[in-house]
Amino acid sequence: MSERWKRKKEKRAERKRQQDKYTWADVFGDIFFWIPELFFLPFRLLFWMLRGLFRALGNLFDGI
Repeated sequence: MSERWKRKKEKRAERKRQQDKYTWADVFGDIFFWIPELFFLPFRLLFWMLRGLFRALGNLFDGI
């Protein structure tokens, strides 16, 4: 194997190893993505539960 080929192969292997790492930027990105999700989740759940309840009541009164 030529020297050039070995260097190229090592660079590719190093790049692949670094792609699998979880960096601090990834941590902060995940945190900044999940904070709004966690904040709005209770309101979203309440909205969908009330919507389902009112639809069920509406369907019940339509049958009467």
